[in-house]
Amino acid sequence: MILPEAPGVKTFCFKTTDDSWFKYFPGQFITIELPTPGEKLLRTYTLSSSPSRPLSIAITVKAQRGSLGSQWMLDHVQVGDRFRAYGPGGLFTFHNHPAEKYLFISAGSGITPMMSMTRWLYDDGAHTDITFVHAARRPSDIIFRAELERMAQRLPDLHISFVIEEDDPYVAWTGYRGRLSQLMLPLMAPDYLEREIFCCGPAPFMQEVRDILHSVGFDMEHYHEENFLAPVLAESEREEPDDVIPDEDSRAAVIFAASGVEAACRETDTVLAVAKAAGLNIPSACQFGVCGTCKVRKLSGEVHMVHNGGISDDDIASGHILACCSNPIGRVEVDV
Repeated sequence: MILPEAPGVKTFCFKTTDDSWFKYFPGQFITIELPTPGEKLLRTYTLSSSPSRPLSIAITVKAQRGSLGSQWMLDHVQVGDRFRAYGPGGLFTFHNHPAEKYLFISAGSGITPMMSMTRWLYDDGAHTDITFVHAARRPSDIIFRAELERMAQRLPDLHISFVIEEDDPYVAWTGYRGRLSQLMLPLMAPDYLEREIFCCGPAPFMQEVRDILHSVGFDMEHYHEENFLAPVLAESEREEPDDVIPDEDSRAAVIFAASGVEAACRETDTVLAVAKAAGLNIPSACQFGVCGTCKVRKLSGEVHMVHNGGISDDDIASGHILACCSNPIGRVEVDV
């Protein structure tokens, strides 16, 4: 069976020739051998199905730019085709981290392991508190939206939130817009600091989630993520993300070039706070990375900035920062 899910997204369902059962943990992946012309490709896909429905398995495939395997599947696979598969494998499953409350955060096709785990918890019928946050470009790109909303209607402890970047033409959208931020997350999951968090999506998206959690002091022992480019088969293969975390004991300095002032500080101080302490005025309002009033140009050095939508990617690329939510890492020079 092949099911369309969203533009450029299909779910492929598989059964064995003898109707035997599949055994795996929700959130795990399999490797499929694709008989593409000229050579056989091995591609890894997370199972979007749940082992609570063991007679079949399903993978949900999204067309990715430059991906030969996924595009070939979307263009050529038909009902009745047979494939060789290996697995299952992977450690990204809540079975390894039992908890009373979960927060699933995903973007794009990163929703697939979250859907597998949610389907399992729904079918199991146990009392489990789930908050499910998913980010997509448009409402029409939200994979599994209808099924998630149906489950949430019948399961009081399942809470769904979607955030989109842009509207679909001629379709009203009343949910969250923009990028997942430090302001949105507490609205979606007020008690997120108490939850076991699973995250999957593009690497920049997961980096933003980790930055949000680091900034509020979340215990990262309760955070788990899956990288589709390098899925983890064994605990020994897991690499800790090399995140920038401002250290209160590390010294830094901000040079205000236009004013001829250099001020020593800590990495945990913001550029705005350092400017005020030095008697300089950077116009500001919200002081939470929303309004963009405190945008200044960085001339040199590195900062760690966790904003809430007050600056565009183009501004960041051109060297601008928001002084209210930028921490200097070492020596930083700004045009103030």
